[in-house]
Amino acid sequence: MNIISYNVNGIRAAISKGWLDWLQTEQPDILCLQESKAQKDQIDTEAMLRLGYHSYIHSAQKKGYSGVCIFSKQEPDNVVAGMGMERYDQEGRVLRADFGDLTVVSAYIPSGTTGDVRQEFKMEFLEDFLLWTEDLRKERPNIIISGDYNICHHPIDINHPERQVGVSGFLPEEREWMDRYEASGMIDSFRVFDPSPNKYSWWSYRFGARERNAGWRIDYHWVSEPLRDRLKGAAILTEAVHSDHCPVRVTIA
Repeated sequence: MNIISYNVNGIRAAISKGWLDWLQTEQPDILCLQESKAQKDQIDTEAMLRLGYHSYIHSAQKKGYSGVCIFSKQEPDNVVAGMGMERYDQEGRVLRADFGDLTVVSAYIPSGTTGDVRQEFKMEFLEDFLLWTEDLRKERPNIIISGDYNICHHPIDINHPERQVGVSGFLPEEREWMDRYEASGMIDSFRVFDPSPNKYSWWSYRFGARERNAGWRIDYHWVSEPLRDRLKGAAILTEAVHSDHCPVRVTIA
């Protein structure tokens, strides 16, 4: 089973850049999207159906903002939008789908780059998200939480880490949270297969960052420990250029 996660930075903008053609070629079994920036009636679910996908959409109440989706070839047994916490759920940040004994979550962690208020919101979200994932794993031990975490975990995950001191997305408290997330029994699937540097999933649109590969690795498939033996591969698909992010893939048996 191939699962792809992709922050498209606006699904309608991505479609205008050939995203549907890319999807028709790539054909993942499950596709998790973040930052759809669209309400349900603004997403062409008929086009997705023609490509063989069932559509599940959790939009933000604010139009043109945030939003997560799951598109799957197999119809899930159960779909749950949100974490049951209104202050987060109104922003359309978490969507869960169960397939047999496997649970897949599309998650879009808040950014703290716009100032102290949103950074505080991000840290509060992270703590509540960790508790939510721990509770969910008691019920559903085989879980993949895919998405844009807006955090580079280690210096290897960001270009010129010495220049990023004090920058949201690479703050000590964010990285310490990810340490605890990992220690709780979650696996960074990409690093199981690729320990090499200069592998990123997001680049600023400014200063030719993508051409220079001055990027950040903030998009992940975190996999629960019981799935370790089912991991078969992981990759960053840098050739896809429909967004300031690129898709990331994990393959499980």
